[in-house]
Amino acid sequence: MQTRLHPLPAAASGTRREVQSLHFGPVRAARKVYIQAALHADEIPGMLVCHYLQQMLTALDTSGALLSQVVLVPVANPVGLAQQIQGTAFGRFDLSTGLNFNRGYQHLTPALISELRPLLGKDAQENLHLIRRSAQRLLHEQAVTDETSALKRLLQSLAIDADVVLDLHCDHQAVLHLYCGTPLTEQTLRLAAHMQAQAVLTSKLPGDDPFDDSCSRHWWELRDLLGEQAEIPLACLSVTVELRGETDVSHVNAKQDAQGILNFLRESGHIATTAEELSRLHAVASPCAATPLEGVEPVTVPGCGVLVFLREPGQHVEAGEVIAELVDPLSGQVTPVGAGVSGLLFARIARRYVTTGTRIAKIAGSHAFRSGNLLSA
Repeated sequence: MQTRLHPLPAAASGTRREVQSLHFGPVRAARKVYIQAALHADEIPGMLVCHYLQQMLTALDTSGALLSQVVLVPVANPVGLAQQIQGTAFGRFDLSTGLNFNRGYQHLTPALISELRPLLGKDAQENLHLIRRSAQRLLHEQAVTDETSALKRLLQSLAIDADVVLDLHCDHQAVLHLYCGTPLTEQTLRLAAHMQAQAVLTSKLPGDDPFDDSCSRHWWELRDLLGEQAEIPLACLSVTVELRGETDVSHVNAKQDAQGILNFLRESGHIATTAEELSRLHAVASPCAATPLEGVEPVTVPGCGVLVFLREPGQHVEAGEVIAELVDPLSGQVTPVGAGVSGLLFARIARRYVTTGTRIAKIAGSHAFRSGNLLSA
C-alpha cells in the first residue's frame, strides 16, 4: 500500500487541510477502481466500511491477488468534517458558500466533444485513452477559487480515469440502495446483488452534476453524440452507494458491505479468483429490480407538527396508503400523510417535528413521472 497526501489551499491564515488517498495493487495496472467515503462529511457509515476495506485490500495486495489498481479515500471531505455548529455536525453543505459538497462537479462532455470529435474513430481502446487523457488535462486546467473547489477538482481528478467508481454515502433512515446512470443499470444490479441492496435508482440526467455523474456521464453522452462515427466504450461504472441510515454504524454492517464490494470486484475481474468461486459469485442474484429515479416520490407534509411514521424503510406501500401522521401539539388535530405512488419506502427523515412542506420520505415507484433536478438538496 502507498499513502499519498493531497494538500488543499489554506482557507485562512494558520489553517491547512489535506486529503489522504491509499493506493493498492499494481501501479501500472491497466484497470483502476476508485472508492471514497463521507463526501457528505456527516455521513459516517462509509468511513467504517473503508476501515475494513483497507484491511482486506492490504491482505490482497500482499498476496498479489489485486489485478487492478485500487484507490481508497476514507475521508473525502476534511472541509465538511471540521464543520460543527454548536456541537452538531454540518457536513452536507459548505458553510462558506452554502453549496452541497456533492453537487457542481465538472460536466466534461462539451469540452471533450469540441476537442476530440475529429480524433475519435473505430478503435475503442484508443478512444478510451484519448478521452481519459483529455479529461485529466481539462480538470488540471480548471481554475479553483477556494478550498472547496480545490477539493472537488482533486476528487474528480483521482476518479476520472477509473473503471469503477464507488461513492459511499448514507441517508437519514434507510435501507441500502444505489444510484447510477441508466446506461450502467446492468452492471449496477450486479453490485446490488453482492451488497444486497433493496433499491437501484437510475437516471440518465439526475441534474446538479453530482460526483458519480461527473465520472461516467461523458462516456454515454459522447457515444450518443458521435453515433456510428466512433466506438465509445462505457468505460466507467460510477455508482452512489447509500449505506442505510446515519446511525447504522456497526462492525457487522461494515464488514458485510466491505465484503460485498470485494465480491463485486472479484466478479468484475479486478481481483484474482478461482473458477469455482467465480461461478458462485455469478449465481448471486440481485434482491431488487432497477426503477427510474424519475419515479421516486419525495413525500412532503401539508402542515407542521409531530411526525409519527406508520411504515418502516424497506416496506412496500400502495398509492393512497397512510405512511405517517402529523399531530398538532396545540390543537390535537391528526393529519394523515399518504403515499402518492406504489413502491418501496426506501428512506425517511430522522426528525420527528416537521414544518410545512418538509420532505419526510422517499418511495421508489416503477413509473417515471418527474423531471428536472431529481436529487434532494
